[in-house]
Amino acid sequence: MDSEKVLDLFKEITRIPRESGHEEQIIVFLQQFARMHSLECRTDEAGNVVIIKEAAPGCQDRPVIVLQSHSDMVCEKNSGVEHDFSKDPIRYVIEDGWMIARDTTLGADCGIGMAAQLAVLQSDIPAGRIECLFTVSEETGLEGAKALKPDFITGKILINLDSEDEGELFVGCAGGLDTTAVFRYGEVPLRPGSGLARIRIFNGIGGHSGDDIDKGRANAVQLLARFLYTRPGLQLCRIDGGNKRNAIAREAEAVVAADPDTLRELVRAAGEFGAELKAEYAVSDPDISVECTLSDCGLSDMKAIDPAVSSALVSSLFAAPHGVLEMSRDIKGLVETSTNLASVKMTGNGTIRVGTSQRSSVTSERRAAGQKVEAVFTLAGAEVTHSSEYPGWKPDLGSALLKVCEASYRRLFGVDPVVRAIHAGLECGLFLDNWPDLDMISFGPTLRGVHAPGERLDLASLDRFTALLEDVITHIR
Repeated sequence: MDSEKVLDLFKEITRIPRESGHEEQIIVFLQQFARMHSLECRTDEAGNVVIIKEAAPGCQDRPVIVLQSHSDMVCEKNSGVEHDFSKDPIRYVIEDGWMIARDTTLGADCGIGMAAQLAVLQSDIPAGRIECLFTVSEETGLEGAKALKPDFITGKILINLDSEDEGELFVGCAGGLDTTAVFRYGEVPLRPGSGLARIRIFNGIGGHSGDDIDKGRANAVQLLARFLYTRPGLQLCRIDGGNKRNAIAREAEAVVAADPDTLRELVRAAGEFGAELKAEYAVSDPDISVECTLSDCGLSDMKAIDPAVSSALVSSLFAAPHGVLEMSRDIKGLVETSTNLASVKMTGNGTIRVGTSQRSSVTSERRAAGQKVEAVFTLAGAEVTHSSEYPGWKPDLGSALLKVCEASYRRLFGVDPVVRAIHAGLECGLFLDNWPDLDMISFGPTLRGVHAPGERLDLASLDRFTALLEDVITHIR
C-alpha cells in the first residue's frame, strides 16, 4: 500500500457528489467497489456501509480491526463561484506539495480517510479481518453513527481516520449540541424618500468551528451585527450570513433603507469600519473586507422588517457568545468549551433563523453553553430549541491500541507522536454507546482550512499517514 494509491482513490472520490444528506452516489460507488473486489458489503437503512476484508493467510487468530471514516463532506464555496455540488466534480490543483480546492471545499475531510480504507481493502497487508465502516451525515449531526445497530460491526479495535494533524494521535474529542433561535416578524413600508444600500462583510478565512475556534478568526455574522448596531436609524430589509453550523461564518450581508444623506454617511462609515477590521484581523483574516454599495434596484417592492424585531435581532447577534468559553483544566492548550454563531437566514413566511453550535468534552458545560445562547436570544424574543446532541469521547491513556500506534510512529519516524484530545466532534463518542469496550484511536494526514473554500491536503503528510496506518494494522496482535 502506498500514498500514490491513496491519492488516486481520493481523486476518484472528488468526482462523486456526497453532500451531507445526499450520499446516494457515494454509497453506490462503495457498493460497486466491493463487488469489483469480491468483498462482502452490507448497507443499513441509514446508508452506512461496511466492507469486509477477511484475514490474510496465517493471520486468522489476530483481532478484527475496524477502520472508520464518514462518507459525506461539507459543501462550501466562495460567493460568485459557479459550482453545483450535486453534480460537479471538485476542482483542485496540486501546488507546492499541497492538493488545494481554491474556490470550494476539497472534501479531504473525510474523503482521504475513505481513500485510505479502500487502499487497505485492495492491499495484501498481513492482518486479521478488517471491517471498513463508512458512516453518513457526520457533518450535520453524526446521524449515521447514531443509527448504527450493535451487530453492524464485530471488531473491538477501531481506528478513526477523521483527524487533520499528522504526527498527532487523538484519544478524545468534544461532544456537541446545536441551538437554533427563530425570530418572527412583520413587514412595514419603507419611509418616503428612502434609498437602499447593500452592506457586505466578506473574505474571512472561516474554518472548522471546533478545531479552528481558538484561532480568533473573524465571524462575519457577528461583525455585521456589530456594524448595524451602531446605525440604529436604518430600516433592515434583508439579512443573510454564514452557512453550515460547523463552519465559522466567512461572509454576511444586509440590505438596509434610509434617506440619501444617511446612506452617504453609511458608505463613509462602512469604509472606516473596513479599515478597523483590517487592523484588528491583520493576522488571522488579512483579506477581511467591508463593502457598502447604493442601489435603487427592487426599491418599489422592498419592505422592511418591523423595527422592534430588527433591533432585537441585531442586538442579540452582536451580544451572543462566540468563540472559546473555557480551556481544559486537565490538558494544557485544549479548548474545553466553545460556541459558534454559525448563521442567520431569512427563511420566508416571516421568520429569521439563527443557527449556533456548542462543543465541550464536559456534558454539563456543553449544555450550559447552549443555555447561555438560549438566554440571549430568549431575551430578544426569539423561540429557541436545542437538537442533535452527541457525547464526547473521554481519553484512555492506558489504551493498548495507543501503545501500538506510539511504537509504530517511533519505529517509522524516530520521534514520539503527540498524544492529545481534539476540540471537534468525532463519531467515537457515539460508538461507545453500542460498543462500550471498544479500544479506539484517531489519526490522519495534515489538512488545513477544512469546512471552507481553500481546503488543502499536505501530500508529504499523506506519505507518513499511509505508512503509519499500514504499520499499525500489521502490528495489531
